[in-house]
Amino acid sequence: MENTEDMDMVIPELQPALEEIVALTEQFCSEHLNEEYRRLCTEMVIELAELEAPINKGRPTSWASGIVHALGFVNFLHDPSQSPHMTSPEIAKGFGVSQGTMQSKSKMIRDGLELMPFDPDWCLEALLEDNPLAWMLEIDGLAVDIRMAPRELQEQAYQQGLIPYIPADRQRPRPQPSSKTRIIQFPSGPREPTSPKSSQKAEDDAPSLFDGLTE
Repeated sequence: MENTEDMDMVIPELQPALEEIVALTEQFCSEHLNEEYRRLCTEMVIELAELEAPINKGRPTSWASGIVHALGFVNFLHDPSQSPHMTSPEIAKGFGVSQGTMQSKSKMIRDGLELMPFDPDWCLEALLEDNPLAWMLEIDGLAVDIRMAPRELQEQAYQQGLIPYIPADRQRPRPQPSSKTRIIQFPSGPREPTSPKSSQKAEDDAPSLFDGLTE
């Protein structure tokens, strides 16, 4: 299983629940969805555990179904034109939970992680190219679609981790910074980009996003 280093950073009391939920989402995605959903589900479980969400309270199947539903919400899994495609009742049935339980956990997750449709941090690669949220940056106080900017700006935005890949290339080249590279400091946009892969565990005395969300 990948992400073992990230999983090791989770507080010990959440480790058993994390591993059980990951096993459930991996099996479900392998049977009904695809490899990318499987990977994103695992990353979301780890993200929740690092934020000390109460994943050890309640049934693991409830959390697993909520995670798949939350990712489906971001990526329009319910849309028949998408592939893969699954309805909410089908997700709930696949995990053997009620729709109400699944949707309750999904809302808790979406609120805690501040998820939204087309969320760039949790968007499928197939949807990134046409996802405006992944490409809008604020430069000199103006919102700019970086896809329309010169390649030099695209490269610099990619070097800083502000966009997922260089749109002019329509691929994901590996960044190779050098001492000669001149990096432009882009002002923060309407929504600062985050990365689920590099999320840091909150300070021990910091309030959790999931305080009070233990039902």
